[in-house]
Amino acid sequence: MKNLALISLAAVLVAPAAWADTIAANGPNGAHYANGSAEPVCAVDSALDVNCTGTTIGGVGNTNATAILSATYSGTVQCQNRGGQIVEVKTQTTEATSSGTLRPSRNGQLVVPPLSTSAPTATELQNAAVCPNGNWTKLLLGGPTLTSFVYTVTFAGFTQPYISIVGP
Repeated sequence: MKNLALISLAAVLVAPAAWADTIAANGPNGAHYANGSAEPVCAVDSALDVNCTGTTIGGVGNTNATAILSATYSGTVQCQNRGGQIVEVKTQTTEATSSGTLRPSRNGQLVVPPLSTSAPTATELQNAAVCPNGNWTKLLLGGPTLTSFVYTVTFAGFTQPYISIVGP
């Protein structure tokens, strides 16, 4: 019987985004998309990279914010011993996290830059798997697959995000 392990790799980067989105009124009084700016938009390309546009939010005064884009990818890895037997592997999760504080420019405008996440390579997925014995061979059966992504912009002093976008 074949035993399979599901390996997850979460990539988290600072970025603006949009997919299935929810925009909350959790920001400074008067916060709005600046003239000529629109809510962020995300697209997933054929390599499963998540690419998000930027935006400018006006009316924020001197309130800082934090933008976070996180994407979770998975792939199926199995371990095979030298006799050709497939062995059970534990599920391993690896996270890379990056976030940043956004500071308003003059006139109370907060620029949220465009950002992206990159899908892991087959080697990265295999390296995230842990076989019971280091001599066994890791075999990637499928993946990477984009499981989900979440993008948020949260203003300092607020507990809920002003922009929250979840996909796919």
